[in-house]
Amino acid sequence: MEKVLVIEDDRHIAEILGMALATQHFTPIVASDGGMGLSEARRLLPSLILLDLMLPIMDGREVCRLLRADEKTRHIPIIIVTAKGEEEDRVAGLELGADDYVVKPFSTRELVARIRSVFRRRAGQASAAGLVRVGELEIDVDRHVITIANRSVNLTIMEFTILQRLAQDPGRVFTRDQLLTLLWGEDCFVQEHSLDVHIHAIRKKIEADPGHPLYIQTVHGVGYKLKEPGHQRSD
Repeated sequence: MEKVLVIEDDRHIAEILGMALATQHFTPIVASDGGMGLSEARRLLPSLILLDLMLPIMDGREVCRLLRADEKTRHIPIIIVTAKGEEEDRVAGLELGADDYVVKPFSTRELVARIRSVFRRRAGQASAAGLVRVGELEIDVDRHVITIANRSVNLTIMEFTILQRLAQDPGRVFTRDQLLTLLWGEDCFVQEHSLDVHIHAIRKKIEADPGHPLYIQTVHGVGYKLKEPGHQRSD
């Protein structure tokens, strides 16, 4: 059973999350403050983390930052679950490296659907064996490693999924709806701006000039594509 670490100081919400996860055959582990959550994440290496932002001992943003900076935990998917629902809060959370952002009050059914979407993306990456090269950009699907000009790049699962899909069909334009469905499935309601935040985060990591991207290009009014001459793919 997949272990899900819930870092939440509100006992009532933690109990609701724990029951919802157990009902869906996940193994919930609860930490009631940021310091404990960080320690448990490093000790248990859970399959996924549900992270509140407003936590005692250590703020959720700092927890997220430290998890992403640690080699052992940087690839663990993180879904932020918080009452902070303003657009700038969502952008800040996703730019920290969170894979998704859910605002309280939330539907446990939708939250579970988003968790399953994360696991499906991870399984899809594991099954899509091969090495994709686009110019100086190299995506090793088997090892979940990204390099640009021989420099290692750390991406979240969400960011990796977007880049991998675009790189498999360079030059093809993916609509926003297609990418949203790829990331969250057809049953989840997600603000389109969340996709833009992830694209922006990828560009900051792989583009020499994110303001004039070479790799991920915007097709205005439609979506995104990856375009680079001399593309090769080897399986």
